[in-house]
Parts: sequence; C-alpha cells; structure tokens
Amino acid sequence: MGAATIILRPDDPRLTWAGAISLQRTDEWVMPWRIPYAERALFPPDALRERASMPAGVRIAFRSDTTWLRGAVVPFPEASNLDLCCDGQLIGSASLDNQDRFAFDGLPAGDKLVELWLPQFGDFRLASLEIAAGASIAPAVDNRPRWITYGSSITQCRTAASPTRTWPAIVARARNYNLTCLGYGGQCHLDPMIARMIRDLPADYLSICAGINIYGAASLGPRAFVPALIGFVQILRERHPATPLAILSPIYSPPRETTPNAVGFTLQAMRDAVAEAVALLQSRGDQYVHYVDGLRVFGTDLGHLLPDDLHPSAEGYQIMGQNFLKEVADVVFMGR
Repeated sequence: MGAATIILRPDDPRLTWAGAISLQRTDEWVMPWRIPYAERALFPPDALRERASMPAGVRIAFRSDTTWLRGAVVPFPEASNLDLCCDGQLIGSASLDNQDRFAFDGLPAGDKLVELWLPQFGDFRLASLEIAAGASIAPAVDNRPRWITYGSSITQCRTAASPTRTWPAIVARARNYNLTCLGYGGQCHLDPMIARMIRDLPADYLSICAGINIYGAASLGPRAFVPALIGFVQILRERHPATPLAILSPIYSPPRETTPNAVGFTLQAMRDAVAEAVALLQSRGDQYVHYVDGLRVFGTDLGHLLPDDLHPSAEGYQIMGQNFLKEVADVVFMGR
C-alpha cells in the first residue's frame, strides 16, 4: 500500500495477545505460546511443547477505525486459517497454509474492536501489521469474564472449520467470555506444571475435559487417575477456591467405550472415575466443582460426526459448542 499505510511492529504495545500465556520475541517477529516460554524446559519434552506453541484460542486485539488490515507472517505448513472479527462479528477468514501475508478488506467504518483469531493448529509468528494511513489505533481493554478450558486435541479442535468455529470459541463468543484455550493435542495428562500455570492465571470460570489422552497413552491407570485428578483440582483451588469448575468426562468414541487399554481402562470406566473424583471433592466441601458426563456434550447420537471415531468433524465441533453452552455454560457457570 506504499506510503498510505501505518505499519505496526509485532511488539507494538497497542496490540494485546488475548489468550496467550507468554510471548516469544525476536527482532523479526513475535510468537504466542500457551505455556510460559521462559520455563518451557520444565514442561514435558514430548509433543506438549509443540502443541503449546500453537495459538489455539489466541487473539490479537486492538481498537481502530481502519477499513482494511494487512499482515506479514513467517510461513508455516499445514496451518489453520486466520479469522477476523470486528465488534464480535466475523468479517472473514484467510488461509495461512504456507502463506507469508494475509489481507482483509471491507471492515466496518468507525472505531471498533478488531480481533484476529489465530490458527488453532500450526505456529504463528507475526512480522508486522498494516492499517490505513490516518487510522486510529489504541489498545483493547477486555473486562469480560475470564474462562480457562483445559483438554486434548478435542479442545484444540484442529479439524474445526476455522478458529472462531472451534467449540471453545463458539462458547466464548456466544457468552462473551475472555477465552484461554489450553487444548493440547495428545497432551492432556493432568501434568502438575499445567495445574500450577492455571492456578496462577486470573479466571472467573474453569473447565477440564479429562480422560481421552490418558486412555490413549495409558499414562495413568485405575490406581492413579482419580488421585491425579483430585490433586490437579486441589492445586487450582489454592488460588481459585470459589471459581466454578466443570470437569467433563470423555465424549463418545465407539472403539474405546468398552475396549480396555494397556492398563485396563475403558472410557466407560473413566467416566465413572471422573464422577468419583468430583464426588470426593464435593464431600470435602468443594461446592463449586461439578461433574459433567461427556456423553451429554457429545454422545452416541453423534457418532456419525466422528470421522476417525475419535475427533469430531467441523460440524461436530459446532454441535459440541452448542451442547457445552446448554450443559455447562448455562448451568455450571451461571449457578443454576
């Protein structure tokens, strides 16, 4: 756009990175992480660090009256799309798969909240943003309730149609929550470092989808699963003693329902174990923790929307978001 632009560096203080835990900064780009980047060596060295480098649920936000937006990024293969919202309304979606630039035109006139929803899968390294010459630019102040949700690839939602159409995004946008999505593909194992990280974040609502990765990797057996879940919650309660917390058991997965894994667990048994852990916590006075049967969020009637018998399709994620709204957001979070 030549001289008729305002070029913003990726570390411009007027840009907020909502939903990011930390930022990695170089002279050329800024990259959001969903674990503390400086402490990443303390987290499991397998795929957790890789998944935490993917900005599921992260938004770059600012206020502006620009009517168009451009950006330069470091290309990454197999990246999900980038979505643009203005005052909460979806304006468009841009492919970032091996792309080094993106562009959005036709933004509404006047001052507005501009949010770039970053890819739920693939790294994202912002090199610069451009807005129209003479446009205003100011930080976005976000006073919405803060919701942190922790889970597996089913919470990261790689196969969702775009970042605003993952089930956590659907819920957050419908109820006007400030989302922090801690969905890590293959890596929801109730790691204590994740519990400590969530404990130290501000939160008005918390949710955990526990079990499917533990089943798949056989990382915890019947002896260890309930104590690990209780310990995870107790760490959260050190600084969130009265925060509504929904704990979901696994959603439907046909071949895993009654087939024991390497340590003898089935998904049916895991649902009973999650319910047991929540009941034990409630019996010790935790009135803010709630069990949610995963089958109420994605049950047997939706099996046709599991292309690999494990992960929902794009349509499945949208239905999962609507069901979470009914079963969790409108009941557990609203205290009904």
